Amino acid sequence: MDPNIQRALNDKLYDKRKVGALELERVIRELVTAKDYPRVEAVLDQLCNDYAYAVHQPHARNGGLIGLAAAAIALGSELARYLEVIVPPVLACFTDQDARVRYYACEAMYNIAKVAKGEILIYFNHIFDALCKLGADSELSVKNGAELLDRLIKDIVSESAATYVSILEQPPGYSADDKETQDGRSDLPTAFSLKRFIPLLRDRIFALNPFTRTFLVGWIILLDSIPDLELVTFLPEFLGGLLRFLSDSNRDVHVATQGCLDKFLNEIKRIARVKKGIAESKKSKGDGKRKREDSLDSGSVHIAPEEGDEVESETANDDDDASSEDDWVPGQDVQINYKAVLEILTATLDSPLEEDGLLESLRWIVEFLDICPEEVLPFTPKILAHLLPAMASGVESIRQAAARVNTSLMDYVVSLSDDAELMTMQSQSRIPGPPVQGDRQDGNASTRASLSSSRELEVRSPTPAQGRGIPRTPTPALSAPNPQADLDYAAAVNSLTLLFLNDHEATRVAALTWLIMLHRKAPRKVLAFNDGTFPALLKTLSDPAEAVVTKDLQLLSQISRNSEDDYFSNFMVNLLQLFSTDRKLLETRGNLIIRQLCTSLSAERIYRTLADCIEKEEDVEFASIMVQNLNNNLITAPELSEVRKRLRNLETKDGQTFFVALFRSWCYNAVATFSLCLLAQAYEQAYNLLQIFAELEMTVNILIQIDKLVQLLESPVFTYLRLQLLEPEKYPHLYKCLYGLLMLLPQSSAFAALKNRLNSVSSIGYLHIAPRPNATTPSASSFDRPNRLKGRDDGIIRWNELLEKFRAVQERARRVQRLGSDMDDGSSLGISELRIGDGTMEPKTAKEVRAPPVPVKDPPAPAPPTPKPRSGLGRQFGRLGGAVSGRGKRTQQ
Repeated sequence: MDPNIQRALNDKLYDKRKVGALELERVIRELVTAKDYPRVEAVLDQLCNDYAYAVHQPHARNGGLIGLAAAAIALGSELARYLEVIVPPVLACFTDQDARVRYYACEAMYNIAKVAKGEILIYFNHIFDALCKLGADSELSVKNGAELLDRLIKDIVSESAATYVSILEQPPGYSADDKETQDGRSDLPTAFSLKRFIPLLRDRIFALNPFTRTFLVGWIILLDSIPDLELVTFLPEFLGGLLRFLSDSNRDVHVATQGCLDKFLNEIKRIARVKKGIAESKKSKGDGKRKREDSLDSGSVHIAPEEGDEVESETANDDDDASSEDDWVPGQDVQINYKAVLEILTATLDSPLEEDGLLESLRWIVEFLDICPEEVLPFTPKILAHLLPAMASGVESIRQAAARVNTSLMDYVVSLSDDAELMTMQSQSRIPGPPVQGDRQDGNASTRASLSSSRELEVRSPTPAQGRGIPRTPTPALSAPNPQADLDYAAAVNSLTLLFLNDHEATRVAALTWLIMLHRKAPRKVLAFNDGTFPALLKTLSDPAEAVVTKDLQLLSQISRNSEDDYFSNFMVNLLQLFSTDRKLLETRGNLIIRQLCTSLSAERIYRTLADCIEKEEDVEFASIMVQNLNNNLITAPELSEVRKRLRNLETKDGQTFFVALFRSWCYNAVATFSLCLLAQAYEQAYNLLQIFAELEMTVNILIQIDKLVQLLESPVFTYLRLQLLEPEKYPHLYKCLYGLLMLLPQSSAFAALKNRLNSVSSIGYLHIAPRPNATTPSASSFDRPNRLKGRDDGIIRWNELLEKFRAVQERARRVQRLGSDMDDGSSLGISELRIGDGTMEPKTAKEVRAPPVPVKDPPAPAPPTPKPRSGLGRQFGRLGGAVSGRGKRTQQ
């Protein structure tokens, strides 16, 4: 360069540097005109090495920048050949510590890009990276300069990014304006490459600065607006960062990101509609072509001209079809990686702190269930693991969005079963088979009915085909159906089982609802993985929420109903073990569990199985408590009304076997056994039991149970018994039973109630307390209740054996109770005895009450002392003691 130009460019005043740049521009323009390219290269090397790269001379760097900009303007169309020399030093100045150097670098790059236009896109990644950093610069002037440069680069990208080929890459004879040459050279690389840019965007998308985030969102929106680039195909590369932008505290960032995500989602929906429309169009055209071929094959005799006409029309139709298939629709060849997008969305569900990102992910998943539900299905276990906890979120919008996803996903999973069953029925209808086929179809129909009822009860929403029109996989008429995507039941069951530990009731209820639906849809697949599920379901019975227990019982009942008898028996055994170890559960939820099971399953089957299990129970105390609970439900529960009717009908074989099964296990509780006989109208057997009661130790617990039984006798369940008091000739032992209860009770409110009831019919009872020897009335001969137990020892019910069984079980309970009392009291106090009179319990010494030792065969191993229910029951029985003490009496047992 001329020495004068060198001094001017190195001056500290901007105006002098500008004068030097203008002079340099004139010189280079003359050199280009003279085609003195070596001299031009020498000038550019001097500008770069002596000025632009002079790190410790800020004025020289500023002069070098303005000189390079002037040189670029002077070069004009020849600039492309020298960009590799001019651009790198300007890019290096973007990171200078001096703010003025950074500003002049923006100014120089602006002038260079304005001349180079599309050629500058070769350095797009470097310029973008520099602008990404300058957008967050602390100096306002630098930010303004970067913003001007950013606008210019955006304009260039919008105009040229999709099609511009660098001059250095163009072959001879190539013209950017000639469409024929462009079509023939479509394989030439463009100056801008989206594949090269995406890795840079992936690295920068995790920036935290709000200005940088705004800059990135703006560029993403711009690139997505260019049709030929198809940025949506690279969406998984930066979607995760965009979702994080939603939680930015800067409102502008949130609004811009939300708009960007909305555009991407709308574009995905548009592409899906285009592809669906093309597929349906091809299918309809294929069906029409087959119909024409069938019509030609069916009409074999035609006149020659007509045949020619038909052939010509057929050829014309084929040409129309071919031409229509060649029509290109924007978006038809765009491939979207739904799997990668769903992986990002499900990963965002695992970040509960980012509420906005979670809400947007849920919205996208709902839309994907409409667009491509078959792609969402493999992610169902992971979605459920995070979706169901979101249903209990404290944010109302998240709860509503999670509920929508849950409903849509459940609808689709249920609809898969319907499609699979229809395909099975179609294949069975094509292949002739034995008459069992009809049974299978009936089973499928019943399964579909149960699934539809599940949707109505659990989901409360229309099916996908009716409500949202979820696209289903089309099955060609003449081709084999494509294999349908199936759910990973093992992973789904595991995810749902882990949600039993969630703190929120709504999440646990939703998890059980899903398990109920999955079991209805595919019982064998769910049962195949029940090794860890079944204990979890049993443990869930102790859940504090009643709605969770109800759902849990519904699922257990459903599994038992569709399983073999061994599974049902195992369920009952485990349920009894749970009650045995968790007495609080038995006390608080025992009645609810039994009634819910009787509602869902056969109540008689439940009672038969439980009775068999209780009869083998070693823990006498637990067996007595369990029988007491079962007996209370048997008498009072509306769900067991049919069982009570069966017990009152001892004339049938089924009724007799059922009564015997209950009696043998009910023997653990004396009052329950007596009430069972009253239910079965076996009054003579009940009276015989009262004779054995005299040999038993009348504890507070027994008296409380008798008190409750007297109250139940006044309930509607025993209406038939009270009416039978009017017929003493038919039911003589009924009077003895009730008067026997009266003799057992201390004088209390229950005693007074039963006495009043008996006094109301006392005149009838006294007259007919025993049947007359010569009484042969028609009613007595036709239905002789006193002889109801006669002749039964030859049948199923052997009454004497049942009495001996009762006596043996009660004796065994007495021995176990004495052993337990001896272990509790030691040798000092002996057996504590309760005195009832003033509502208190007074212990007596062992000398007063201890009976002679009874030999015991194989006594059970001494168990650790457990708290006896006597103290609590004694407090409950205080009102009976108070009634007795009012008369100045003391009752001792």
